[in-house]
Amino acid sequence: MGLRFLEHLLILTHDPDGTRDWFCENLGFKNGYHPEFGFPVYWLYIGDQDVIHIGKARHSNHQDTYLKTPSDVAGMDYSAAGAPGSGRIDHLCINCDGMEEFVERLNKNGVEFSERKAHNSNLYQLFMREPINGIKVELNFAWHEAVRMGRVPEWTDDGANNKAVDDVKAAKDTPIKVSTFN
Repeated sequence: MGLRFLEHLLILTHDPDGTRDWFCENLGFKNGYHPEFGFPVYWLYIGDQDVIHIGKARHSNHQDTYLKTPSDVAGMDYSAAGAPGSGRIDHLCINCDGMEEFVERLNKNGVEFSERKAHNSNLYQLFMREPINGIKVELNFAWHEAVRMGRVPEWTDDGANNKAVDDVKAAKDTPIKVSTFN
């Protein structure tokens, strides 16, 4: 037995419509089929797989009961309040291709993002924050897509970057550093 893939992520929010629209318009998710749960939800898809579920926070007692787990302590509020910065989710990471189209769409829609070359890997990452709920979104691309586009990451294995793409690319052959939080 082992982990195979992320099945889905549930976002309970004060603004389900706005949340759905942001993920669809800016990242290309498709709103699609979902079963009836007795409370409203949206299911967002990548291809044939539903990966993000969205519901209204504190919609009903039925919803709270449905989402309850056996280990929940009586009297403790486990329902998401839908407030930005709640700390319940740090980020959602999605493996992607077609970086040029993503960058074009994000720029067209006025979405601010940062760019990084992932530590000790050949990943190029775009980070942004979904504005409705404050959820950080990480998009991972193959490094060669960024090189082909001439993108220069703001952050690399060495920290803040002021090098050209070719200099950063050459650095991938340096020894792997030990990761620390200091």
